[in-house]
Amino acid sequence: QGQEADQEKGRLFFSKMTSKITNELVKNSIKEMKEKTKARKFKQTVELQVSLKDYDPQKDKRFVGTVRLPSIPRPNMKICLIADQKHADEAKAAGLNIDVTTLDNLKKFNKDKKLIKRWAKKYNLLLATDVLVKKIPVVLGPVLNRIGKFPQPVTHNEPLSKKVDDVKASVKWQLKKVTNLNVAVANETMEDEQIRQNIVMALNFLTSLTKKGWHNVKGIVIKETMGESVRLL
Repeated sequence: QGQEADQEKGRLFFSKMTSKITNELVKNSIKEMKEKTKARKFKQTVELQVSLKDYDPQKDKRFVGTVRLPSIPRPNMKICLIADQKHADEAKAAGLNIDVTTLDNLKKFNKDKKLIKRWAKKYNLLLATDVLVKKIPVVLGPVLNRIGKFPQPVTHNEPLSKKVDDVKASVKWQLKKVTNLNVAVANETMEDEQIRQNIVMALNFLTSLTKKGWHNVKGIVIKETMGESVRLL
């Protein structure tokens, strides 16, 4: 429900932009960013970097929120599903580009923190069949929680392929100890208009989380992985 609320919030804020940052400015900045980036042998991501002002992470309430973007920024995101037999069969039949494991496999770690960390850190994200979620801390202990990798639940009520696409298309804004935030908002193979839509939605959603909306935004930069930064604000 929380994710659905986040997505609805994102849709509401999709069309509104601050007068400081127009759609035209975003389009021109994307063009400039691409011109300033040399081709590489791998698919570069487009990073959206935002610095906040009038925020004290020690005193102010820290926020976190996830929004599903119109286009998938990281199609090759590394995901592992801790699956029951039904989900394992579904993943195989759908030819999903994810790793699949079982609770029995995870028991082999014998609660060894180093082994569990090494395994979990290979992935951007973990998923788990919903009925298994409560059993995971019993098998692995508190490690996944501590490293921010606790699996998101997946039900049998929705196609597994849809859940995988949803998580691949989602970005998470989270204020921790510093006021500089960074998300992978697109990749270099996407059309300029797809990149623009993702940037606009990600920014508008972020400003829906901050205390004073756009007034808390100090600076915005976009860049490709190995490219030069282009300032929007």
